[in-house]
Amino acid sequence: MVTTPPAITRAAADEPSTALDERLPPAARAWLDAALAEAAAPAAPAGHRRSLPAWELRFAEAGRRCGSDAADTARVLLLHTAGASAATAARLYRRGTADERRAVLLALPGLELAPAEGLPLVEDALRTSDPRLIAAAVGPYAAEHLAPHAWRHAVLKCLCTGVSVAAVAGLARRARGDAELARMLADHTGESTAAGRPVPVDLYLVQALAAEAEEP
Repeated sequence: MVTTPPAITRAAADEPSTALDERLPPAARAWLDAALAEAAAPAAPAGHRRSLPAWELRFAEAGRRCGSDAADTARVLLLHTAGASAATAARLYRRGTADERRAVLLALPGLELAPAEGLPLVEDALRTSDPRLIAAAVGPYAAEHLAPHAWRHAVLKCLCTGVSVAAVAGLARRARGDAELARMLADHTGESTAAGRPVPVDLYLVQALAAEAEEP
């Protein structure tokens, strides 16, 4: 089962000197400090921009410089420190590797993007078959902004792709008492059983939540 780490909040970007100290060797720590300083620098006026900001180039380098285990956190810190705009987040997502796209998704809760700006990225990730992107897409931003119909299908996508429902932020709150979700889960169970496919254990957990009465 694929899970995803908790989304990294903007508060984490306020303490870059300690966020990765235990995970990065000195050279990588120095590289990240320099990259974060670039991200924190004021942006050049629109008429003076000749190329991408230096920190965006660092964003792509993070895996090589910090290692795969720390790259997500390093990239999210860069996005938050820069206060990346909707256009920047979308550009880095569209042009990025799967790992870079995952980092943009994990950063969404701290970027304060409007639903019309952030949800297209979430929805794109949910259309893929990449479990790591799907797991990142169903984090707190999706819990807050995905419409009920789209959110239910996101839960089903997790069940169909082996993504643990532990990755679904706000699952208990949004699933509780959801009769339509319960119906969709029952249909999925029936289809899987008829086709001889195993029913994921997580489905029964979500089904139990959907069967609970909503809190007053």
